[in-house]
Amino acid sequence: VVDDGSWNREDVAPVHQEFARDPRFNFIPLPKNVGKRKAQIAAIRCSSGDLVLNVDSDTILASDMVGKLALRMQDAEIGAAMGQLTASNRNATWLTGLIDMEYWLACNEERAAQARFGAVMCCCGPCAMYRRSALDLLLDQYEAQYFRGKPSDFGEDRHLTILMLKAGFRTEYVSDAYAATLVPDGLGPYLRQQLRWARSTFRDTLLALRLLPGLDPYLTLDVIGQNLGPLLLAFSVVTGIAQVAVTGTVPWWTVLMIASMTFVRCAVAAFRARQLRFLAFSLHTPINIFLLLPVKAYALCTLSNSDWLSR
Repeated sequence: VVDDGSWNREDVAPVHQEFARDPRFNFIPLPKNVGKRKAQIAAIRCSSGDLVLNVDSDTILASDMVGKLALRMQDAEIGAAMGQLTASNRNATWLTGLIDMEYWLACNEERAAQARFGAVMCCCGPCAMYRRSALDLLLDQYEAQYFRGKPSDFGEDRHLTILMLKAGFRTEYVSDAYAATLVPDGLGPYLRQQLRWARSTFRDTLLALRLLPGLDPYLTLDVIGQNLGPLLLAFSVVTGIAQVAVTGTVPWWTVLMIASMTFVRCAVAAFRARQLRFLAFSLHTPINIFLLLPVKAYALCTLSNSDWLSR
C-alpha cells in the first residue's frame, strides 16, 4: 500500500498501525507527493509474484475478478488484461448513469473488438493485470516518459499498454471479470477528467501509429476511425452552424444523419445489453457535440500541459 505523500499522515497513522500487524500488508510511505505513476512503480518494485494487479483507490472488485483475469494470463503471450468496468455510483445522477453506459460501450464494443484482433489499445487504470516479466522489461521506459521535454504523469494506463504491445505482448479484455469504479457526478469534474484523457490519448496515439503496421489491419481502421470520426463530426457541426448564420436555414440533412446514427447505436446497444436504458444514451450526443468536442480541441492545443486537474 503506497501513501503518496499524504498531507494528513497523523490522521491515517492509526490505520497504518492496525494493518501493519498483518503480514500480508506492506506500507510504503513516500516522503512527498510524486503522482500516481511513480507511486505505482514504487509498489511494483517492492512487490513479488508473477502477476501484478493495479487497482485504483475508488474501485471495488467482484469476488471472482482476480481469478478470471489470472486464468486469461496463463497464456504467456499476454502481457496485460483488463476486465469490464461499471460505475459504482451509476444511480447517483443522470450523468453517472450516462457514464455507466459509456463504460459499457467502451468495454463491450471498442475493447472487445480490439481484443478479437489481439491488441486492446488501453487496459484501463481502475483495474488491469500485468505480467511481471513484461513489467521488468518496460518499467524504466514507463517511468521515463517525456512529452516535449516535460515528464508525463497522467495517461499511465494507455502508455503502459502501448509499451506492452511495442514489446510484442498481446493485451486482452475479459468481459465477465467485473470491477466497479466511482465516476464524476457533475459536469465540471467530468469535463476535467475528459480533458486529461484527451491529452493522454493524443500523446500516445502518436506512439501507437508506429505499432500499427505490425498489428491486425482492423486496429489501423479503429485508430483512424477514433481520430477521424470526431473531426468529421466537428466539421459537420461547424458547417451546420455556418449555414444557419449565413442563410438562415436549418441543415436538416446533417441533423437527420446525426440523429439516425445516434438512434442506431443506442438501439444496437440496448439489444446487445438487453437493457432499454441504453436508448437514453442518446442524451450523450449533445454532450459530445457541444462539450466534449470543444474539450478535445482545447486538449489538442494544450498537449504540453500535464496538470492532473482533479486533485
